[in-house]
Amino acid sequence: MTVDAVLTIVTVLLVLTALVVTHLAPDVILMIAVTFLIVSGVLPPADALAGFGNTGVLTIATLYLVAAGLKESGAIQWMAHRLLGQPTSTRTAQLRLLGPSAGLSAFMNNTAVIAMFIPAVQEWAARLKVAPSKLMIPLSYACIVGGTCTLIGTSTNLVIVGLLDAEQGVQLSMFDPAWIGVPLVIVGIAYLFFFADKLLPDRQGALEQLESAREYAVEAMVEPGGPLVGKTIAAAGLRSLTYGYLAEIEREGELLTAVSPEVVLHANDALVFIGSPDCAHELRRIHGLAPAEGDIHKLDIRHSRRRIVEAIIGPDFPGLGQSIRKSRFRSLYNAVVLSVSRHGERLTGKLGDIELQVGDTLLMEAGDDFVGQYRHRKDFLLVSALNDSSPPNFKKAPVALGILTVMVTVSAAGLISILEAALLATFAMLATRCVPIGKARREIDLSVLIVIAASFALGAAMTQTGAAQQIAEWLLFAEDLAPWIALILVYGLTVVFTELITNNGAAVLMFPIGVAVAEQLDVSFMPFIIAIMFAASASFMTPLGYQTNLMVLGPGGYKFTDFVRIGAPMSLLTGTVVIGLVPLVWPF
Repeated sequence: MTVDAVLTIVTVLLVLTALVVTHLAPDVILMIAVTFLIVSGVLPPADALAGFGNTGVLTIATLYLVAAGLKESGAIQWMAHRLLGQPTSTRTAQLRLLGPSAGLSAFMNNTAVIAMFIPAVQEWAARLKVAPSKLMIPLSYACIVGGTCTLIGTSTNLVIVGLLDAEQGVQLSMFDPAWIGVPLVIVGIAYLFFFADKLLPDRQGALEQLESAREYAVEAMVEPGGPLVGKTIAAAGLRSLTYGYLAEIEREGELLTAVSPEVVLHANDALVFIGSPDCAHELRRIHGLAPAEGDIHKLDIRHSRRRIVEAIIGPDFPGLGQSIRKSRFRSLYNAVVLSVSRHGERLTGKLGDIELQVGDTLLMEAGDDFVGQYRHRKDFLLVSALNDSSPPNFKKAPVALGILTVMVTVSAAGLISILEAALLATFAMLATRCVPIGKARREIDLSVLIVIAASFALGAAMTQTGAAQQIAEWLLFAEDLAPWIALILVYGLTVVFTELITNNGAAVLMFPIGVAVAEQLDVSFMPFIIAIMFAASASFMTPLGYQTNLMVLGPGGYKFTDFVRIGAPMSLLTGTVVIGLVPLVWPF
C-alpha cells in the first residue's frame, strides 16, 4: 500500500472511532478529516470539496424545503386523520398506521414524516387506549422501508444516485429502487403485523407516564411569622387543593412522607406538592406560602406564558455527560426540567444531579416561544408542546399535496431531473405560501448536508489512493469467492457501519469498496451498489443507527433491548429479501 492509502485508512478508522466514542458533532468530525486530507496532500481541494456540489446533496437540501411546505400546511396531519381512522384492536391500529407512513415516506424524507406523525400518533393512541410502545417502533420501521422505494424517500438513496452519476455515469429513475423496496415494505409490514404486538412491550411514553404531563413537583415554604405557622395541614386548606396534593415535608433536614392532615406546620417547612402546572398558581394565592428556592421560580417568564414542553436530547446538545445543574440548563434555555425519562423509565433522585445523555426525554416548563425557537436547532431531536397554540394552516394542505404529486409525476416520467423537479416544487411551496420564507430557511439541516458532502471526500480518497481496493482484497478472503457470498459480505459490513455511524456516511464509505469488490471479481458493480443503498438504511437493531429510531425512543417509552428484540429479526428479513432479489433485477 502507498503512504496515501495508509493515511486514508487510518483517517477513516479515526473518524469511525470518534463518531462512536466522542460527543463531537458528526459534521465537525468529518470536516476535521477533510481538512487533514487536504493539508496532508492526499486529496486536492477540488476533489475534497466536490461533495458540496454533488447533485444528490443539492437535491436533499431542496427537498428539505418541500418537506417544510408539507409540514407547515399540516398535510401529513390532514392525511393522518383521514387514513388512521378508529380501529378496534392493537393489530388493526398497527396496520392502519404502517401503510400510510410507509407510503408517505416513499415521497418525502422519512425523518420529516416521523417528526410530523409522532404528535398525531400520541393523540391517536390515547384516544384508542393503545400503548404508544405498540406503535412507535412500527412507525419508525415502516418509514425506513418505505423510504427505500423511491430515489427521494431517503437521503441515502440520493447520495448513492449522486455517486453513481458522478463516478460511474449511471443514472437511476425515480422508481428503480421499488423493485426491491416494494417487496421489502410488504415483508416488513407483514412481519410487524404478526409479531410487533407480541415482541413490543406494553409501556407508556414519557408524557403518558406522567399522566400527560399533568403532574410534577412544586415546592413552597411556610413563611416565618405567617398565618400558617402552628396550623394543621387540614386547617391550612392544604388537603383540598384543586390542582395538586401535598406529598412530603422537609423539616430541619428530616423528610416527612405520607403526611397526616393533623401534622402541624412549622416556620420554614419546605412543602413538596405534586400537581399540574396550575398547582403553582394555586399555591401563590395561599397567604403564608412563599416560593421555595428552586429554578422553577427563577424563570424570567410570566406564568401566563408558560407551557409544558417535551424534548428529546440530540447529539449536538452542549451539556452531554453533564448534570442538569452543571450544564446551566435554565440559563441557556430559560426553561426548567421537570422530569427526565431514559429508555422509557422516569429517572428518580435529584433532578439537578442527573447527567444528560443522547435520547433522554425531558419534560420542561418553558415559555410559549420555546418550541418555535428550538424546533429547528440541533440541540434537540424533537421538540413538541402540549396544546400547541400555532396549529398548521390546513387550508393549504391539499395545495401542498398537489405540489408534491406533480413533483413526483414529472420526475418519474423523466420530463425533468429530480433536482429540477424539487427546485420547481420549492418555488411553488413558497409562491402559494404553504411555508413562509423565514421558516423554509430554518428547515434546511446544514449539519446533515455537511456530513454527507464531507463523506464524499473520504470516499474519493479511498478510491484515488487504492485504499478501497486494499479493503476489497481483505474482504475477499478467497480467490474463487462466489459473487453472491461477496454480496452478503458487503451487505453485512454496510449494516455494521450504519449501526455504528450514520446511514449516509456508511453509504459513501462503502461505495468505493463495493465497486472495488466487483472489479476484483470481474462482475457488474450494480448489485453491490444497490445492496449498499438498502443496507445503509437497514438500521433496526439500535436506536442510534438511524435518526427515526432515536426520535421514537422517548415517545414510545423504549429501552435499547426493545430494539434488539424486534429489530434483529427485521434486519435478518430485510437482508434476505435484498440479497435474494438484487441479483435478479441487477445481474452480476
